[in-house]
Amino acid sequence: MLNGLYAMDLARFPDVYGDDERAAIEKHLRITAPPLTPAELTPDLLADVDVLVTSWGGPQLTAELLASAPRLQLVLYGAGSVRSIVTPESWARGVRVTTANEVIAASVAEFTLAQVLYALKHGWRYVLGSRARSESLPRASDEPGANGSVVGLMSLGATGRATARLLARHELLLQAYDPYVDPAVASALGVRLVSLEDLFATSDVVSLHAPVLPATRKVVGTDLLRSMKHDATLINTARGALIDEDALIAVLQERADLFAVLDVTDPEPPLSGSPLFTLPNVVVTPHLAGTLNTERRRHGRLMAEELARYVAGEPLQHEVFEAGQARSA
Repeated sequence: MLNGLYAMDLARFPDVYGDDERAAIEKHLRITAPPLTPAELTPDLLADVDVLVTSWGGPQLTAELLASAPRLQLVLYGAGSVRSIVTPESWARGVRVTTANEVIAASVAEFTLAQVLYALKHGWRYVLGSRARSESLPRASDEPGANGSVVGLMSLGATGRATARLLARHELLLQAYDPYVDPAVASALGVRLVSLEDLFATSDVVSLHAPVLPATRKVVGTDLLRSMKHDATLINTARGALIDEDALIAVLQERADLFAVLDVTDPEPPLSGSPLFTLPNVVVTPHLAGTLNTERRRHGRLMAEELARYVAGEPLQHEVFEAGQARSA
């Protein structure tokens, strides 16, 4: 039997690895110490470890750690992006890493679906407008609705693809901007590929799903925002830094017809007194889209499934490779 250790932010450990998840993992791993923080990983504990089971707050696979863990073969990362743990040394050593990113993507897609459909009914606009006036607002009769409306997705990564699959169940026209996606993948999802400028200019709802990279930081600026259709909605469940928030505030002040739903901001949360809290055409939610609390047990279950595949000599379904990291979240 392989030897393993749990190492991560212990405050989040029971959310990800509950009793059932640990039991499934420990069918295949001999756990050689209680759950640990990265600071508690000593060379004597690492010496015989074959598998690290981790999540948020997991240890970075530095040259020093790898030297202390000569048998390490696999890291089960029960969270999303592995950028915080992988290193050039870990790739060079051939340590395999698998992630729960697809689980988080599915959760974000569910939240996004709800926000898109609500936006097409102008739901938040009526809620905030009624609250401001202390009375129910009459319908404006210009809500686009979900029959033939255009929804634009910025990026068809894991979350964008999961969102497209959910949206495809509705009578919507889907389009996306992603310079890296295989056109055949987009076609299979029922998504038309367009330029970033066309995405913003022609969509009733624009939903952001891109990673923050040097090329995407504050890419959503004044020109794109001003180009949006009358009564369009911008949804951001990805990263706040994709948007130039000063530009967003200015455009929302100029154009009362536009609306923004921001589950992420930069900084997060917004600074006290930010207009994002008081503008009548924006709503800020506190990073709800991803998995929360015991929803995170899905991460642990996925890691147990991946471990079972590994032990059986089967391909891992959620393995992360070095070549894909340059464009990942």
